[in-house]
Amino acid sequence: MTFKRKLLSVLATGALILNTAAPVAAGTTIEISGNGSDTYNKAEVELDHDTTVVQSNEAEIKNEISAKADTGGNEAEDNTGGNVSIDTGDATTDVKVENTVNSNTASVDCCDAGDVDVLISGNGSESINKVELDNGRHGSDIEVYQDNEADVENKVEAKAYTGDNEAEDNTGGDVDVETGNATTSVSLTTTANANWAKVGGGSGSSPELSLRILGNGSDSYNKIDLDLDGDVLIAQSNEADVENDVWAKAETGDNEAEDNTGGAVSIETGNADVDVDVDNMVNFNWADVDCGCLFDLLAKISGNGTDSTNKIEAEFGGDQDIFQGNCADDEQGPGTQGGQWRHDKCEVENEVGASAYTGDNEAEDNTGDPHGDPSIETGDAESKVDVSNVGNSNVFGSEVPSDWPDFEFNFNLSLSWEQLLALLGLSS
Repeated sequence: MTFKRKLLSVLATGALILNTAAPVAAGTTIEISGNGSDTYNKAEVELDHDTTVVQSNEAEIKNEISAKADTGGNEAEDNTGGNVSIDTGDATTDVKVENTVNSNTASVDCCDAGDVDVLISGNGSESINKVELDNGRHGSDIEVYQDNEADVENKVEAKAYTGDNEAEDNTGGDVDVETGNATTSVSLTTTANANWAKVGGGSGSSPELSLRILGNGSDSYNKIDLDLDGDVLIAQSNEADVENDVWAKAETGDNEAEDNTGGAVSIETGNADVDVDVDNMVNFNWADVDCGCLFDLLAKISGNGTDSTNKIEAEFGGDQDIFQGNCADDEQGPGTQGGQWRHDKCEVENEVGASAYTGDNEAEDNTGDPHGDPSIETGDAESKVDVSNVGNSNVFGSEVPSDWPDFEFNFNLSLSWEQLLALLGLSS
């Protein structure tokens, strides 16, 4: 008899956002030209485009599994005449639990290929001409918040028995008790909490930036003020509480052959194997920011009249704040809960009990042929436990590590991270 039980529990909670930048414009042209003397001319243009991405997942999974396979518990007693034989087949229990939860992916473009052309030219004497440009397409503020919380509890009890057979008080002939193999296999895999954030890096060719103050009259005041600053904030937080409680047992022993008369007495057990594999992979953060937004820059002031005042101010750069926390305690930094990282209970706890038995067999008080000595032969008893915990990885500014876990999204797609990113054209 073969008993197999397989449980696959997959809950994939995924948040995905792609290319949230403004549509790419062909270019921006601002021109103040040909105005009369003593005029006041000002162009104030604001092209800000702020992006805020908030992704949050919370998963609570509880699996309770009891699996048992039993071919033992057979009795052959008080028989007279002929041989007595008990022969059991294999008992196999196979339990598989797989939990895949909580993944966030965000890709935000902070640059585009739009050209900027600003020109102040040909205005009259004593005129005041000013251009103020706040170009948010190249210098917008971007905020990405990613947060995962997973509470996973797996309780597994798996047993396989071929033993506990009895052959007693039989008269005449040989007595033979032979059991098959008892095999218990338990596999627990929990993959939880991954944040993937990429800001910029896909602008392609450098746009052109042209700032010119040319040919304005005497005593004129001409100014170009350009602000291309852009701040980037990424806050990634994970919290995982994983508890695995596994009790696995395989037994072919506890067989009895007693008080038999006549013939040989033999007890032979198969192998008892227990294999427990617990694999926990939790809490991974990866972030990359590339908002250099390089320009082919031309800034020129020439041919303006006497006593004129001409000024070009261009500000580039921007602040980058990256906060990555896994079960962080008292970390200072913006998060999704009151501006601080949460530091609730966060741990991985594995409790495994694995037992394999082929012993505890009895052959007592048997009477028979002097050449048929009682015999007990047991198979091998092997118990194997493999526990692997991998987690709490923060990576910024490089390739996604090759040892990161594969997440399978549960919306009619079954893709690894690399396959998903390649499909979406985001392979780094």
